[in-house]
Amino acid sequence: MIVAKPPLARDALLPRSNRSNSPFRYPGGKFYARKLILDEIPSHTHYCEPFAGGASVFFAKDSAEFSSLNDLDIDVVNTLRQIRDRVEDLISLLTGVDATKANHAYYKNEYIPTNGLERAFRWFYLNRTSYSGIMRPENCYWGYGRKYSMRPENWPPHLRTVSDKLQGVELTSFDFEEVIDALPNGAFAFVDPPYYDADQQKFYNCAFGKADHERLVDCLRRNAGRIMFLLTYDDHPEVWSMYEWVESVDNKQWNYTINRTDDQRNGHKLKDGFRGVRSKGRELFIRNYYV
Repeated sequence: MIVAKPPLARDALLPRSNRSNSPFRYPGGKFYARKLILDEIPSHTHYCEPFAGGASVFFAKDSAEFSSLNDLDIDVVNTLRQIRDRVEDLISLLTGVDATKANHAYYKNEYIPTNGLERAFRWFYLNRTSYSGIMRPENCYWGYGRKYSMRPENWPPHLRTVSDKLQGVELTSFDFEEVIDALPNGAFAFVDPPYYDADQQKFYNCAFGKADHERLVDCLRRNAGRIMFLLTYDDHPEVWSMYEWVESVDNKQWNYTINRTDDQRNGHKLKDGFRGVRSKGRELFIRNYYV
């Protein structure tokens, strides 16, 4: 088991953001739904996210005695590990690399990482400067707006805060069934899979098809008597049918996002007044417990 540790003495006084938010921009992330989700979380000592992604809920909640984050995308997990274990080395690589379209093109198409740290540097840089944080190569477009995106000079203090939060956290890249089946009795899992009706070919590097959704419902059903879970899903008739056996299914709605960065694929520019649209997030919150 990983044991939490405080920042090294020489690093303790380095600037931090003191805002425990996800380090990533992530399509489908729960940043704007965090408060709604936190109100639904029961008391627990063991916390797990089998589909971590940007892990917005983990970063927003109080730390548990034991926490684990899992994602099948190894680049997500590798970047979290490097932030946890080598944050100052990662910051050194990022220092002096400005957010420009030319740099985005270079690190996307030409730069070849030689180790895990350089791979995390490339992934983090592209994630922070790509439209909506989409990392699937064919849809990874420049999408940074200095007025609205986190500026490179603010990355280091935020990464240090994220690193502090990740100390002691187990980070894995396994299939969700292996993760959920291994949870101890009484654990709480926040389960945020890809949408049932999602255009996954556009957003994600790891496919999640109908058979995977069916595996998920079977996995949660067989573990429902020993763990607590909060599952978030798109409001789809098939989802209602698959989870008719759980204690609670609620519709939730929130202001999802305002896209305020250049949309390179569609030719929309900030200088032309592009601000995107305010969208409504609407999902099912599925729980096997009462709050």
